[in-house]
Amino acid sequence: MKNALIYAVIFGAIQVVVSFIVQGVWTLVMGKDTVMNATGLIITMAVFSILTMAVFLLAKWSVVSRHWVRTRPWFVLFWCVVAALGAIVPSVWLQEHMPELPNVVEGEFDMIMKDRWGYFVVGLLAPLAEEMVFRGAILRSLLRWKQNPWVGIAISALLFAVVHMNPAQMPHAFLIGLLLGWMYWRTDSIVPGVVYHWVNNTVAYILYNIYSDPDLTLVEMFGSEQKVLMALGFSLLIFLPSLFQLNQRLAK
Repeated sequence: MKNALIYAVIFGAIQVVVSFIVQGVWTLVMGKDTVMNATGLIITMAVFSILTMAVFLLAKWSVVSRHWVRTRPWFVLFWCVVAALGAIVPSVWLQEHMPELPNVVEGEFDMIMKDRWGYFVVGLLAPLAEEMVFRGAILRSLLRWKQNPWVGIAISALLFAVVHMNPAQMPHAFLIGLLLGWMYWRTDSIVPGVVYHWVNNTVAYILYNIYSDPDLTLVEMFGSEQKVLMALGFSLLIFLPSLFQLNQRLAK
């Protein structure tokens, strides 16, 4: 448990330090009255993600192995993709029916998501770095600490939600953290989680750029409450069988 908390603190500390350094360099180069734009935010996220992966790999807190991939689990990865696609509408629907939480990074998030280079950090680097830390290091440590794996999975999901430092994202991050943690526990590999995480973030990026209004509701998107319920039911018919297939195919 102690190591898991230390890893989470280190993850947050790297983020803070990188943000201060990039902000300082940005101020020196662009001038003190210049507000950091999307380019600066993307550079910050890229440096943070790459540095985080380097630190956790060099310190051997997160262990990367080809063992699971060598089993050629292509159908597992296929069902990870399908599950991620099937979870999109239910996730948004659930979030819309929860009490509204403050979105403290809405402006920064909007700039990153609307920049073409934003996908590089949101869709590619973030899933890899976060899975290495929260499943490959934190959950791996927690699974050794507690005999009941779901205790460790829940704690890692909670830490995953908290470090997003944005209340509006925390419920979704916690729920997806449970699923990603379950995948890691069943495989001892971050690869299924990276694939699921990548699809989730990629779809979010695409939809954010297709629809100009980030506050667009499902009713506004589909046209009526009835169509939303139909989309929800259809999505669950994709998501739930995918979970069943993953449960059957994930080795443990």
